[in-house]
Amino acid sequence: MLIIYGAYVPHKRAEIQRVVCIKFKSGTTAEDMEKHMRDFASMKNSVDEVVAYSAGHVQKSAVDGNQFDVVHYLTFRTVEGADKYVANADRKAFVKANEGNWDKVLEINSNIEK
Repeated sequence: MLIIYGAYVPHKRAEIQRVVCIKFKSGTTAEDMEKHMRDFASMKNSVDEVVAYSAGHVQKSAVDGNQFDVVHYLTFRTVEGADKYVANADRKAFVKANEGNWDKVLEINSNIEK
């Protein structure tokens, strides 16, 4: 279960959903985690192809083994748009500035069934 920061509003055609899961290293402060959330969310403004963005903190449970702390959802119009996001300079700067706090990352794309 997640606490969702936002929700997808299907006002534009979309084909691809990207899910980014982050596990923070032990000792990462709550302030650093919240800065991560704010900075990640602001990237939606630097990539025109992003149709929607939402994120949330993973609700801890014995079932999932606490594999990740936060999940980001990005929705793109096209596969090419998702590729542009991966190559985006702001995204690369965000990764460089924050990866020192990350224990593990899972990033996957999926198609959106119509």
